[in-house]
Amino acid sequence: MKVRKAILEDASEIHKLINLYAKKGSLLPRSLAEIYESIRDFFVVAGEDGIVATAALKIVWRDLAEIRSLAVLESHKGKGIGKALVEACLKEARGIGVKRVFVLTNIPDYFSSMGFALVDKKRLPQKVWFDCIRCPKFPDCDEVAMILDLEGL
Repeated sequence: MKVRKAILEDASEIHKLINLYAKKGSLLPRSLAEIYESIRDFFVVAGEDGIVATAALKIVWRDLAEIRSLAVLESHKGKGIGKALVEACLKEARGIGVKRVFVLTNIPDYFSSMGFALVDKKRLPQKVWFDCIRCPKFPDCDEVAMILDLEGL
């Protein structure tokens, strides 16, 4: 399976996949309108039956981006698809000059294996005001912030 940039016709399937995990509380819900507006941020992996995984690289500030909406169907986990999506996001980040990439996650071991390090959320005020304020878990978030410095790599 190959990682590719999302196209408009992927939006409905991306929406379904993200919101499948949002119902479980592991991702923020996204409206279909949000998916269309940010379709250029998304990468997908397609299987025989459609989109099986997705992730997005959202530019947050001059030197900062977030990997968000990382979702892999349960039936496709353990095959390296999530890691391939993260790597695609990091490659794009480097290509456009992003210096730091962060994630908010419930699975820190997964991201630490790719070089991300724990960081205090207070170091990410742009994220707090753009997205966290709209989250149903705010201000009692159960996720940790992790960051990867791309300049050091």
